Amino acid sequence: MADTPDPEMVDLEEMIDFLSPFIEKHAEGSKERRGFSFAQIALMYLRDEVKKEDFAEYCKKFRAGYWPKFDIVQEFATRQEADQWRASGQAKDRDRVKIAGKGYIFLEVDGKLYLTISPLPEELNSPEWQDDSEDSEDDTE
Repeated sequence: MADTPDPEMVDLEEMIDFLSPFIEKHAEGSKERRGFSFAQIALMYLRDEVKKEDFAEYCKKFRAGYWPKFDIVQEFATRQEADQWRASGQAKDRDRVKIAGKGYIFLEVDGKLYLTISPLPEELNSPEWQDDSEDSEDDTE
């Protein structure tokens, strides 16, 4: 991942604050708000548990092109099918699934499983994930 920032140069406080407007932009209880909030909490954990050095080492792997190997445990055509599978009790914390060809992961928070976006390595090479700048949207106005 060529655009992975140098972890030595990342200010966790800045990244934690950076997520706030994205959290506030989405409605209470929305999957987007939960996802951004979860990312913010993960960064706070790194900061509070003094894991910054471990995190920096982990990030260096990505700069070198590493991507952790994981297995897709189930594939679904729709989100509704994935939600039914979760409701059946078969889904577990950290289970990775594909829904309509896109990567997701089940994460357990306070005893409840949430489904959140977790792009697959091949997705990260797609145009959708390559250019995340806000001004890349339609500038023809």
